[in-house]
Amino acid sequence: MLVDGKIYLGASDRPEYLNLKYANRHGLITGATGTGKTVSLQVLAEGFSAAGVPVFAADIKGDLSGISRMGQAQGWQTQRAADIGFDDYRDDVYPTMFWDLFGKQGHPVRATISEMGPVLLSRILDLNDTQEGVLNIAFRVADEEGLLLLDLKDLRALLAELQGRAKEISGRYGNVTTASIGAIQRALLVLEQQGADNFFGERALDIADLMRVDGDGRGFVSILAADQLMQAPRLYSTFLLWLLSELFEELPEVGDPEKPKLVFFFDEAHLLFDGAPKALVDKVEQVVKLIRSKGVGVYFVTQNPVDIPESVLAQLSNRVQHALRAYTPREQKAVKVAADTFRPNPAFSTAEAITQLGIGEALVSVLEDKGVPSMVGRTFIRPPSAQVGPISPAERDASLADSPVGGLYDTVIDRESAYEILQRRARDKDLADERGKYESERAAQAEKLAKERARLDKAAAPRRSTRQTPVEAATNSFARTIANTLGRELVRGILGSIKGRR
Repeated sequence: MLVDGKIYLGASDRPEYLNLKYANRHGLITGATGTGKTVSLQVLAEGFSAAGVPVFAADIKGDLSGISRMGQAQGWQTQRAADIGFDDYRDDVYPTMFWDLFGKQGHPVRATISEMGPVLLSRILDLNDTQEGVLNIAFRVADEEGLLLLDLKDLRALLAELQGRAKEISGRYGNVTTASIGAIQRALLVLEQQGADNFFGERALDIADLMRVDGDGRGFVSILAADQLMQAPRLYSTFLLWLLSELFEELPEVGDPEKPKLVFFFDEAHLLFDGAPKALVDKVEQVVKLIRSKGVGVYFVTQNPVDIPESVLAQLSNRVQHALRAYTPREQKAVKVAADTFRPNPAFSTAEAITQLGIGEALVSVLEDKGVPSMVGRTFIRPPSAQVGPISPAERDASLADSPVGGLYDTVIDRESAYEILQRRARDKDLADERGKYESERAAQAEKLAKERARLDKAAAPRRSTRQTPVEAATNSFARTIANTLGRELVRGILGSIKGRR
């Protein structure tokens, strides 16, 4: 399987190998349904694992889960091995971890709103420039006020807070309108209806757990259960793009290593690009271009090469092309597009070969020495060594029980974050308002009572009587008599004196 740092893929008119040194130059596996894409994916995953390279792959139909069980070579496998001269073919098994965004068929996978960030979240929600600006303001306010954004309820609470403080926030950062906040809330609702409330939260996935190697030096194959996730294409593309972005942000620059740090298989890749805004396609193209320097190889798996935008397709150097049908004009165009991406082989017509390939047969072109694409070869893909086909639920449960991350992500953590803080603020404000209202009413009531008491006290005070007592009357009478007598005597004296002089 491994020969001088190369993964054995199969045989054309020569053995076909994928050079590990160029495996981080990305790749593409295409072909119509039932032509053998999943087997080719499993062959590559087994080869990378055996070389000590961890693998992450989305498993759409559950068929890839068989890589976790010892192979039991069926007739077609041993026959194919004999036909291509694969003398070292043997049954094998590879270390595997199962993941599931819904937590049913694997360990739950979560990310926080903060880790997603406003730029990527805006792309996923397909926000316009104005709405993206409001979302950036929301994240800025969260940073300044110490508000952790972990899950959707945190972001919803923050947006409601911004709406309530729109005048204040607009004065500091720019216009925050009810219309923009409403548009963001509606976009979040669409994402939530696809199951995003299961994805956003803690404990968030640690990228290091996807890059484990077992005791024998084999890379773990992380398989994401995607059968249910396929029904939520926006959530599916959100997760995969976030994972690529996290890998790009966290891994150091390594240039061109002798083998990749991690290989990422993106099955049903058309889901990422169907109806995607140009900004999102540009983001994917940017990540694919730059992540190679971090030692990560990205392999898109889809039915038709025209599902991949040309700007992204140009970055995919290692190609495995299974049969395509060419009954309609669109299918004929797809065949021509696929044929034109290969380095021609004078021994056959590439376009004709694409429509004539049998099951398990593919056109293969990979990077050789100095990064030059090999001449396309009509190749019989080697049989996988592990089990081909899905495992049983009991076998999956056994793998989960023995997983090196067992129990690490299974319990939801809901620590205090923006939602709880803003709820407490609202309660405190309501209590303060109620207390203030109560104190005002109490003061007004106290003032009213004081006035009423004063009125009653005044009304109840005893009045001074004007009626004289007998003693007072006798005294006053005696005083008046004396006064009158003295007055008369005085008048007489004065008058007598006057008369005497006369």
